[in-house]
Amino acid sequence: MTGVYVQLSYIDLAIASVLLLLAGGLSVAMNLGLEKSLGVAALRTTVQLTLIGLVLKMLFEMVSPLWTGLAALAMILLAGREVTARQSIKLRGGWSYSIATSALLTAGGIVTILALTTAVRPEPWYDPRFALPLLGMMLGNTLTGISVGMERLSATLKREKDAIEARLVLGHARRDAVKPYVREAMRAGLIPIINAMSAAGLISLPGMMTGQILAGVDPTEAVKYQILIMFLLAGTTSLGALMAVLATAKRLGDERDRLRLDRLKETPR
Repeated sequence: MTGVYVQLSYIDLAIASVLLLLAGGLSVAMNLGLEKSLGVAALRTTVQLTLIGLVLKMLFEMVSPLWTGLAALAMILLAGREVTARQSIKLRGGWSYSIATSALLTAGGIVTILALTTAVRPEPWYDPRFALPLLGMMLGNTLTGISVGMERLSATLKREKDAIEARLVLGHARRDAVKPYVREAMRAGLIPIINAMSAAGLISLPGMMTGQILAGVDPTEAVKYQILIMFLLAGTTSLGALMAVLATAKRLGDERDRLRLDRLKETPR
């Protein structure tokens, strides 16, 4: 079975785009107002994936630790921006971006390097053919957990402001007063990856496994890789969400144990 590979033509992609036109037609017919967004998203998908394909082709040929590192850094910086773009309640002064990017860098970097040096073990370990796709999967899933966790914490602290301040007046430390809401934010951030793990194999065939099978890899081997990836994603999301939520909670307080919701701002999505 190994070696079976079906090459797609531009005609195949054009046929698939008919489904996008159908979605746009439904938007017009039902007055959803999403046809423009669908068109822009489709254009961005096509341009971005085409460009990244060309960039990856060059990186795969060079196998340079410098260029691999620069590409990884660019991915992390863009992922941090994506986190803040998904939030309607943010920290002022660029703190949301700084916290999200730091969490992505730490969690994504640690788990990706761990996978490359222990389970996958390419030669060299920084081979971009392995390092960048792995990091991309870690970032793509972790940014959702971080975004959800940070926004849930900010929104909850804002909603429960009176209850928290009442506890502070009674002498509770701010850390204890906000602890239940930190736990709630962490649970919210981890729900997406838990759902993905629960559905894998029964409801959905995850992307990496599907891609390998389509490329001709034996299904039992594809399953091993997918299990590895799911475990890595769970670890990265947990670590990233924990760092981001705790850092956000700390930023929304001060050394006098006051709740500093004035450091938040709401922006329309």
